[in-house]
Amino acid sequence: MRRKRRSAGASATRAPSGPRRLAAAVLGVAALLVSPRGAWASDCPGRTDVIATDRPDTTNSSLVVPFGSLQVENGINWAVHQGSQVLDASETRARLGVAHCSEVLVDVPNYFIALNGLASSQLSNFTVSIKRQLFPERRSFSLSASAGFGFPVGHSGDSDAFYTPYVQFPWSLAVADDWSVNGMLTVTWMVNRAEHTSIVEPTLVVEREVGSKGDLFVEYIGDFATRTPASHIADVGGAWHVTLRQQFDFHLGFGLTRSAPDRYVGVGYSLRLDGLFGASPQQQ
Repeated sequence: MRRKRRSAGASATRAPSGPRRLAAAVLGVAALLVSPRGAWASDCPGRTDVIATDRPDTTNSSLVVPFGSLQVENGINWAVHQGSQVLDASETRARLGVAHCSEVLVDVPNYFIALNGLASSQLSNFTVSIKRQLFPERRSFSLSASAGFGFPVGHSGDSDAFYTPYVQFPWSLAVADDWSVNGMLTVTWMVNRAEHTSIVEPTLVVEREVGSKGDLFVEYIGDFATRTPASHIADVGGAWHVTLRQQFDFHLGFGLTRSAPDRYVGVGYSLRLDGLFGASPQQQ
């Protein structure tokens, strides 16, 4: 079960009682993250397991990286939205296994280059997150919880400079030989001095492993914000594991509503480096 990527953005709309909802959600996930060790998965990934990335699909991996491993995931994407073409890179996410079944994630600001149309070039937020794999793991099912905070980069106090805290729950279920169903629920808040807005993003993926090194997937992505038209996207793609610790991937998507991108295509490369901290505390 290899499951994959970060929350998608959407247009901001004013949401009532945003701070209360934000505080409740963050406190709920924090309670999960500080629960006794017995609540965490007893069979989290190790160094002998194949790389499991948060790309190329929007649905993030339900598995964490091994303790003492640094995983760097990169990509480039070209999109068309209402006649505007945008190229973004390097889509870099660094994931570090800091404890058994736990990792810290850093999303480096991604640069969106407007090629034509009404789009403007800009940087995405710098985001720091923590993720833990939850509950005694079954072979057929895994679940994780993440919480993070994004800081605006490249803004000068403009009204569109939003902070973006979020909570997220990716999961994966094996349903048959070589087949799995995966999904994720993300709630992101866009916060500045004038507005508190929220976006709910559910995703659903059907994936099939191809041979011993590849997989293909079909994905649905939805973005729902208060008083804003919903965005629906169909995404397809796949990955090829060159080695146990390296992956090439591709994906392409199509908007199903006017508020979604018309179409996009992207490719990426990921690498995992193991053994930075020695053996896991669970193995000593």
